[in-house]
Amino acid sequence: MSKGVTFYFVRHGETYLNRYGRMQGWANAPLTDEGIEVVHQSGKGLSKVKFDAVYTSDLQRTIDTANILLEENLYADGLEITPMKEFREVHFGFYEGLPAEEIWPKVMEEALIIHDLPAGSEPDIKTSLDLLKKYDPYHYAESYAEFWNRVESGLLILLNKHAATDQNILVVCHGMTIRNLLHGLVADFKETIPLDNASVSIVQYKDGHFKMTAYGKTDHFAKIAEKAGE
Repeated sequence: MSKGVTFYFVRHGETYLNRYGRMQGWANAPLTDEGIEVVHQSGKGLSKVKFDAVYTSDLQRTIDTANILLEENLYADGLEITPMKEFREVHFGFYEGLPAEEIWPKVMEEALIIHDLPAGSEPDIKTSLDLLKKYDPYHYAESYAEFWNRVESGLLILLNKHAATDQNILVVCHGMTIRNLLHGLVADFKETIPLDNASVSIVQYKDGHFKMTAYGKTDHFAKIAEKAGE
């Protein structure tokens, strides 16, 4: 019987820029106290999963999140975190740190006009990122192609190393990074709901095919599970 590999993609814990509703791509901010607590609860919910390798982006919020998850894991002895710049969040360029509620509505409005989309519809991520790059006065923001090529190269590194091993691989990275990876890999993936901080999405790879078994899972959080059983 052929072997595969299972990826556990976890979004980092809440940061202060998340809390303040700011654009946060390559910019970094510390985890909030509440964010740290939620990551601990997520880690307790994943404590019995034996991970064979741990990867993060090279941004500190993902490394801090991974360290907390490993603190709670029963099989973490000897595991080392490997940061990879390939798994960074989208680079928002000039818009880093600005209020998200001021930026995204303008991008979406422009997308509706350019592509003649019905009012109230939501443009896809490719359109949104390409417009963000277009209107960045310095053009530092990543286009969709730049973003996808970077993230895909990281995934290929992991597949070359772990495919057909039956291993569990923990990848702690970012909301848009995870969503777009899943969109590019999983057939008929149509989720548009943003991922919660510290949530987990699980993808199995076997015989050249990707299968998603969980998206934005939070019911493994220890406190939530305990309350559900009361």
